[in-house]
Amino acid sequence: MSYTIAGRAIKNEYLALGTIFTTIGIAVAASGGDKAKKSGPVPVEEDANIVGSSKDEESFIRKYVADAEKEAKGAHH
Repeated sequence: MSYTIAGRAIKNEYLALGTIFTTIGIAVAASGGDKAKKSGPVPVEEDANIVGSSKDEESFIRKYVADAEKEAKGAHH
């Protein structure tokens, strides 16, 4: 069986393949882009604007961030 589209007979097989490939193409285009992008934590600069309600809280945040960055560097293979 075939359908007439724009005056031409198009077989069902071609319509099915076109639908499948179009769906896959849209899914790939929507799912991402550059695979080379690195995922993970973004390192905080030393002079980053970290503000705490007290000096103790600020030093705790800086220490926590430094420890997290150190752990992230050790986790890479």
